[in-house]
Amino acid sequence: MGFRCGIVGLPNVGKSTLFNALTETQAAQAANYPFCTIEPNVGQVGVPDPRLDKLAAIAGSAKIIPTQLSFVDIAGLVRGASKGEGLGNQFLGNIREVDAIIHVLRCFENDDIQHVDNKVDPIADAETVDTELLLSDLESLEKRVPAAQKKATQGDKEAKITASVLGQALELLREGKPARLTKPKDEDEHRVFAQAQLLTAKPVLYVCNVEEEAAANGNEFSARVFEKAAAEGASAVIVSAAIEAELTGMDPEDRMVFLEEMGLSEAGLARIIRAGYQLLDLLTFFTVGPKEARAWTVHKGAKAPDAAGEIHSDMQRGFIRAETIAYDDFIALNGEAGAKEAGKLRQEGKEYVIQDGDVLHFKFNV
Repeated sequence: MGFRCGIVGLPNVGKSTLFNALTETQAAQAANYPFCTIEPNVGQVGVPDPRLDKLAAIAGSAKIIPTQLSFVDIAGLVRGASKGEGLGNQFLGNIREVDAIIHVLRCFENDDIQHVDNKVDPIADAETVDTELLLSDLESLEKRVPAAQKKATQGDKEAKITASVLGQALELLREGKPARLTKPKDEDEHRVFAQAQLLTAKPVLYVCNVEEEAAANGNEFSARVFEKAAAEGASAVIVSAAIEAELTGMDPEDRMVFLEEMGLSEAGLARIIRAGYQLLDLLTFFTVGPKEARAWTVHKGAKAPDAAGEIHSDMQRGFIRAETIAYDDFIALNGEAGAKEAGKLRQEGKEYVIQDGDVLHFKFNV
């Protein structure tokens, strides 16, 4: 499955530089002026997971295939986007199509890079984007909720659900709060809320783009962003787009030496992915054999047939059982044969809930 993250922010905060570095492509033209990214560029990257290498080594797998993550570099936003200013309509439409928002904030001083407001203030920058998303949602719900409330009084069951959950979201928006703080009370409300595709309902990861010297511990700008994230139920990470750009093209050994010199234990991509997984409640399972070792992604709470469906729809349709080995058991017992001998290979049915790190082999019949 993977997941699709939209990289957003004001012009000249480092979005395209970060995108290029993360995807190790030059698909997005990084330039020091607004709107250098006109069409959203999409980069597919493999999710780094050291567990996959260990599984492949034990199984003697010929190929290693990580799960995939999509980054979408979306054009810079300006005030008035909710009313169509600048590239507003396109910007909002692009955000509607992603699973999560990676909001890049400029947390560094540099006189050579122009800021759209001629000052460095990541909180004000975040609020500019937040306001445009909120205004777009507000306009949508102020039309939909009254109509649903009117139908609800006439006994329409679906309208009652809509009026309840979207009415709650509307009140939050009127208070200047994001719709993701809405609390649907049952499955029907969850369904209606998801179908509304509200922009402020999407999970947000703030990426504090700092100067190289602050990459390990952040600075006063990033500290304020972390406070904002904690207050609104979002997440935040510190990344130096300049460092990520320097890592591009380096071989693995040189990368590690460079990162150690900068006081870092890993590249920014790993931090962003880990935060993204937490943000979207995702987990990884594995399929392992002599041909390939492969990682797959599902949402937490997914059952065995759902995981089988990530591989092929036929597997989900004809699911019989899942032969399951916990990752730690697979490693400790040196593979499937050892796990089976020790009684650690389990036969799980349709109600089994996938656990992070499960090594699975599906039995199915179509």
